[in-house]
Amino acid sequence: MQISLTGHHVDITEALRSYVNSKFERLERHFDHVTNVHVILSVEKLRQKAEASLHLNGTDVFAECEEEDMYAAIDGLVDKIDRQVKKHKEKHTNHRSGALPKGMDTVEN
Repeated sequence: MQISLTGHHVDITEALRSYVNSKFERLERHFDHVTNVHVILSVEKLRQKAEASLHLNGTDVFAECEEEDMYAAIDGLVDKIDRQVKKHKEKHTNHRSGALPKGMDTVEN
């Protein structure tokens, strides 16, 4: 997974970079088809904003989070992205598994 990190009106320190990398490693544990991630960290007056767009196999996922603390904004962002990635993974696996329609317990010959 390739992570590109951009800062708008904020300097990207090594601590922020390593924090973002460690948080986004969590996504790889759930779904290993994440190819690249673009994270934008910005400061707007007193609000710290983190947004990210992920390119998955077959779709793009976008989320953003605003908090008073940049680290809290990154945590909220990763939680939102994680929920979306899990939902995409469940849709993808359910579609491929050939699950039976509702009400059918077994396949009758």
